[in-house]
Amino acid sequence: MKKFTYLLFAMLLFTACREDDEIFIPESINVSNPEFTSITGFYLLNEGNMGSNKSTLDYYDCTTGVYTRNIYGNANPDVPKEMGDVGNDIAIYGNRLYAVINCSNKVEVMDVATAKRIGQIDIPNCRYIKFHKGYTYVTSYAGPVEINPDYQQIGYVAKVDTASLEVVDRCLVGFQPDGIEIMGDKIYVANSGGYIVPNYENTVSVIDINTFEEVEQIEVAVNLHYVVADNHGCLWISSRGDYYETSSRLYCYDVRKKRMVTSLDVPVSDMCIQGDSIYVVSAGWSHITSSYNVTYSIVDVNLKTKVTDNFITDGTDAKIKMPYGIAVNPITKEIYVTDAKNYVNPGTLYCFDNDGKLKWSVRTGDIPAHFAFVGEQTIQNEQ
Repeated sequence: MKKFTYLLFAMLLFTACREDDEIFIPESINVSNPEFTSITGFYLLNEGNMGSNKSTLDYYDCTTGVYTRNIYGNANPDVPKEMGDVGNDIAIYGNRLYAVINCSNKVEVMDVATAKRIGQIDIPNCRYIKFHKGYTYVTSYAGPVEINPDYQQIGYVAKVDTASLEVVDRCLVGFQPDGIEIMGDKIYVANSGGYIVPNYENTVSVIDINTFEEVEQIEVAVNLHYVVADNHGCLWISSRGDYYETSSRLYCYDVRKKRMVTSLDVPVSDMCIQGDSIYVVSAGWSHITSSYNVTYSIVDVNLKTKVTDNFITDGTDAKIKMPYGIAVNPITKEIYVTDAKNYVNPGTLYCFDNDGKLKWSVRTGDIPAHFAFVGEQTIQNEQ
């Protein structure tokens, strides 16, 4: 595993030029003591403000305690626009790193050890990614970025051969499909309808993975976002709500019994599942109050109840302006929370121990959002 650590003089001598594009210089900082587990580090994809072409990639090396910003440009000096516009998801499959770059209409494919570019998959308005037996499945809004209640372009899921990086099939779903999950021989897709406000979608599309056809639609709630599977046969589905009377909530659907088990008053901006716990951050906006409601929740998937509204126990939450992304190290159980601040300037990554106490923090790129852990225990996308 190549470590992304750079000496100061190397940073100063970094001169790769991109005509008419902003250059991002890699920079490294020691943030913690080394840790030696099967998790060797993680990538953090910074979204960058839409239209700014400022999506960047950071890397934290657990074995050295060094956090390095803006590694993509240094690894790929010949790529004209670097990562591109709005990084929306990131995942590892085999020895490759996949970054979904939404408004650049591509999935960037890199070597997981070096971040060196291997190629790209062209998918319009792509959103989220999942893998299964040699294929990657990517949700796509299909059409341009446009808020329009009369929007006509239905979304789809693209099936991509990971060997050739070619799109080999498409399955139509609902309007503006977002989160995607695979359980057994079915693909589950959360349709948002985010462009056709106020007539949001309210369904999860079910795709038979063998025929690659939609076989069912499950009604859940308006403006769906994420869908994740637990280890007990249930899907956990988040709704953003309508930002007025209908609030963001978390829903639990039993796949085997084909019924909704419960819905919880847990607003969700981002969430991840680790073991039998779902970790959630939320900064839900309300047009009625013209304010954000910030929470840091944990949900017990066995009891199907909320355990806490604030897993940060040392007061650090008072420093966080806009909680945006979350991840949990499956070995150490450290909790990582990102702060997007004002969505324009660099954000901050906070690392908490399992008791919710701050271990370290570091500056990131703009709008830090999506994580991919590196290590043999964490290549979890392969089914």
